[in-house]
Amino acid sequence: MSDRSLAKRLWYDWVRLVFRLLGVALFRVRCQGRQHVPASGGALVLSNHQSHLDPPLLGLACDRRLNFLARATLFHFAPLAWFIGSLNAIPIDREGMGLSGLKETLKRLRRGDAVVIFPEGTRTHDGQVAPLKLGFSAIARRANVPLVPVGIAGAYAAWPRRRLFPRPGPVAIVFGPPLEPSAAASYSDCELVAEIERRIRACHEQAAKLLRAKC
Repeated sequence: MSDRSLAKRLWYDWVRLVFRLLGVALFRVRCQGRQHVPASGGALVLSNHQSHLDPPLLGLACDRRLNFLARATLFHFAPLAWFIGSLNAIPIDREGMGLSGLKETLKRLRRGDAVVIFPEGTRTHDGQVAPLKLGFSAIARRANVPLVPVGIAGAYAAWPRRRLFPRPGPVAIVFGPPLEPSAAASYSDCELVAEIERRIRACHEQAAKLLRAKC
């Protein structure tokens, strides 16, 4: 089944519908700014990383299909490997992108897909946004696509690292305006990372405000 086959697209859309129903029922998901995700063409969606819920949360929040970077170790269990692979996951080394992961990510961006990266590198330990790692900047430079910041709040409370299973609780997701390639080109790598971190933190703060407004 090819990456863009009708069967795979229908499967993704069906799974997204199921996740949306679960998201509303279990996590009362509220979303703002989804219009900032380009409707077509390559895009890097750069989000803070609160829990294992983050990939399905972003998938249900976006109307276009997303591709996700996933730890290569997740592909060691065959049923899970099939499932996340069918939903456009890209395996990456735990210590970094790795050549194959980098090539596949760039391939999908250049063919016009949207790819999600969690530039903190791992799930948060305390619910706050951790300093971003430099690695995503190399992909951003080579792909020359819009960079969309995202903030997720509430997912850490629903499923922190220390808990084996999630529990229901409100979640909010905020997408910020994209940083266009022409603007990104004016930054050094360190400046680009700092600017994206600033934008993700602003989105996370807005998502936290949405949660407080719901209470």
